[in-house]
Amino acid sequence: MLGTIRAIWNDQRGVAMILVAIMLPVLVGFALLAIDMSRASGLHNDLQKGVDALALATAAELDGRADSIDRANRAMTTLLTNKTKFSTSDDPTSHDHTLAVADVTVRYLTGIPADDSTTLSAAGVDSTGHDWSSTDPKAVTFSLVTVNASGLADGAGAFATIFPASFLGGSDTMDLRPQAVAGFVQSICETVPIFMCNPFETTDPSTSKTIQQAFAAGLTYSRELRVLKVDSNPGPGNFGLIDNSLASLRDALAVGTAGTCYQRDKLTTKTGVTLGQVNAGLNVRFDIYSTSLKSHDTDWQYRPASNVRKGVDKTANCNKYKPNTDGTAMALPPGDGFDSATGMTNSTWDRTNYWQINHGAAYPTVPSTTNPTGASVPASRYDVYKYEIANGLVGDKSLAPTKESGVPACFKGTTPTSDPDRRLLNMAIVNCIANQAKINGHVQLKPDGYASVFINSPIQKQDNSKDDEDTTAGEKPISLEIVDVDGGFANNTLLDKAFRNEAQLYR
Repeated sequence: MLGTIRAIWNDQRGVAMILVAIMLPVLVGFALLAIDMSRASGLHNDLQKGVDALALATAAELDGRADSIDRANRAMTTLLTNKTKFSTSDDPTSHDHTLAVADVTVRYLTGIPADDSTTLSAAGVDSTGHDWSSTDPKAVTFSLVTVNASGLADGAGAFATIFPASFLGGSDTMDLRPQAVAGFVQSICETVPIFMCNPFETTDPSTSKTIQQAFAAGLTYSRELRVLKVDSNPGPGNFGLIDNSLASLRDALAVGTAGTCYQRDKLTTKTGVTLGQVNAGLNVRFDIYSTSLKSHDTDWQYRPASNVRKGVDKTANCNKYKPNTDGTAMALPPGDGFDSATGMTNSTWDRTNYWQINHGAAYPTVPSTTNPTGASVPASRYDVYKYEIANGLVGDKSLAPTKESGVPACFKGTTPTSDPDRRLLNMAIVNCIANQAKINGHVQLKPDGYASVFINSPIQKQDNSKDDEDTTAGEKPISLEIVDVDGGFANNTLLDKAFRNEAQLYR
């Protein structure tokens, strides 16, 4: 009997079957886990690509306009038309789920945490408790998109696993919630390093207007703006300088570019620059080359406009602007009713004499082509200037003995073209009253907008006998007209030519 027991004890036949029986559930379980993890990883990657695309699409609309959030929501709805396969739901015949607006949470943010380790909830609140979300379409620049747990598996609540974790007291679902953050960056490259104070800004919010609102209402059309540089406490009627990468402000103004691209909402002001450089640089566009710019009178980058009629004296030369004094030539005239508090005139100016002196005829009916309201009103200086170009009148000579025409005579390079128009400048518009501390403090500020401005006439010195770059000669204001602005009410010329819109992923 004892021998039989000992034989059975030492018999190892069938041991492998016992081990297999014990390990089989473990092996199968690990295999199911591997399959689940592979499926989950693939689904997570697909969903991440989806929310990345949604974040980019929505962020691309956050340009600071009043309807930016509405457009972002429309972009998301339009994009959510593709079917994405999820795990099986309660209906085993249904495996396709159309990702809908209800499947994701979208929040628009004014900023994001500087440290990527600081997490964001789907509501836009970070792990420190700071709420970055906002419903102000002019303030938000980031889009946060998070997949809802309830948006998975045809509404089943989460990703359904094959591994039966419920037998071990766990859950048979896996919660996948990919998240993406994209931001909107708008930059302007074709602009001069100058900002102009918003002439429609007041200390009373009920009367203050943005430059876009004023433009859309026709309040800027045909008005002359006279802007003068001040180094402290600038306000309506003043202009200032912006940091740029060019060593010479003069060259930046003459060429027409700051030499760098500025982010739409981040400008840093600059002071202490010789203002004579402003005169010398801008007057190049009128075919006037100051002493320091004589060597550039063959350089295409320093070319004048195709129409440089400027009302010069018969004794004027190529190096300095000498305004006419005998009434035989006339620049586009100043406006009437100048208001020193805003730096603007009204919309009336002497069209009749300008035309009679320079073209020897009665003033024709010039259409107000660039008037944003579409109303039939007397033409602006810019529309008169463009009318001269379009109708071959640039070569007309003014009264004797001056006999000035608008054809450039001092530039020795290739004949300038009318496009791009060299008498137009892209310029930042700043609410100087609201941003006075920032302007004086050389810190970044957000401009009210950008405008395309027309230079009415060359810039003069108080003592016009001195050179343009002589700092002791005193300054006279720059005479401008606003032709276009950025934003939804614009003529859409500035935005198309100057702005670069980019949306990029941050998380």
